[in-house]
Amino acid sequence: MAEKSFKYVIVGGGVSAGYAAREFAKQGVKPGELAIISKEAVAPYERPALSKAYLFPEGAARLPGFHVCVGSGGERQLPEWYAEKGISLILSTEIVKADLASKTLVSAAGESFKYQTLVIATGSTVLKLSDFGVQGADSKNIFYLREIDDADQLVEALKAKKNGKAVVVGGGYIGLELSAVLRLNNIEVNMVYPEPWCMPRLFTEGIAAFYEGYYKNKGVNIIKGTVAVGFDTHPNGEVKEVKLKDGRVLEADIVVVGVGARPLTTLFKGQVEEEKGGIKTDAFFKTSVPDVYAVGDVATFPLKMYNEIRRVEHVDHSRKSAEQAVKAIFASEQGKSVDEYDYLPYFYSRAFDLSWQFYGDNVGETVLFGDADPNSATHKFGQYWIKDGKIVGAFLESGSPEENKAIAKVAKVQPAATLDQLAQEGISFASKI
Repeated sequence: MAEKSFKYVIVGGGVSAGYAAREFAKQGVKPGELAIISKEAVAPYERPALSKAYLFPEGAARLPGFHVCVGSGGERQLPEWYAEKGISLILSTEIVKADLASKTLVSAAGESFKYQTLVIATGSTVLKLSDFGVQGADSKNIFYLREIDDADQLVEALKAKKNGKAVVVGGGYIGLELSAVLRLNNIEVNMVYPEPWCMPRLFTEGIAAFYEGYYKNKGVNIIKGTVAVGFDTHPNGEVKEVKLKDGRVLEADIVVVGVGARPLTTLFKGQVEEEKGGIKTDAFFKTSVPDVYAVGDVATFPLKMYNEIRRVEHVDHSRKSAEQAVKAIFASEQGKSVDEYDYLPYFYSRAFDLSWQFYGDNVGETVLFGDADPNSATHKFGQYWIKDGKIVGAFLESGSPEENKAIAKVAKVQPAATLDQLAQEGISFASKI
């Protein structure tokens, strides 16, 4: 097969790839210089839609509606956008070999792609129950959610199992968002996770108590402190029951699993320096190999604010790291410099009529403020994290745009405060900064 050659290649076709392409265009990339190679069959899209509006029973989101960069208020980049800019969008093409020394990528079909500068934007893949040897984990109607194909299969199952029963395995992002959307589809939901409360990587017990109470009121049955250890099936291979470690057996027409993800770094193992499960980069997303950059989920980068190295799995960082890397590529070509990446960690979620945002770092002492009663009509509440007498993190449920901006600012500025003061003033403290 003929070898294809490009000045720049982005490997991976997710959020980072789409935002990197936009920045390449802004920086004046010439037609024919840039290629995006993606194993997915569609142009880059805003992945968060898959666990939210894509699964709505009415008015569901569909492509081309949520191609990047609409998620951040930008232009929607349809396949035609890439064509107009002279960017090669090479879809349904999985790279199976990367030789960084010879600057060559090889696809599953045996095609070779040469590059001068590579941007690794391979993202993450879901952890599967079969990875842990769970019995029956490959039964039909057990779903994971990462790509649009996964979401399409789940949509079909929701149609086929109308008013059926689902078990959601996992109490993190996917578990919470999917449980909500399954209830909107009038599916009975049991949510199972081993931890003492939901979303333990971010939520404190106080925050989690609100969401667990709220979900219970919406008809989600939460089962904590146990895990799925096996699945029984109907004769046609479809899942019928979920067996839990504590001996309980749950009926299920559909199972949705969200037990975490791992960065897709295998192609580059042994060729590039790694740290904390990702590819180690500097503040410009340059790796240990010249002309190779890594962005999004796969990058372990210096988090300047906290003077430490971290890997962040979130759409906000996927967008911003991609833009930073491309700016750095062009700056280095022109003998210029760009500012170091100075990222404020940001997470958010929407489910039912809830919407929360978190900024900063969830370390230190905490103070909960506002109305955290799950039965309340307003349910506006939040939490601050204080370390060494300074606010380092802030969380807010049902905040206005101005209030959300205020908690972002407070997490960035890190003003001095006491727990008593914050308990008394609540959101008004942040609004004054």
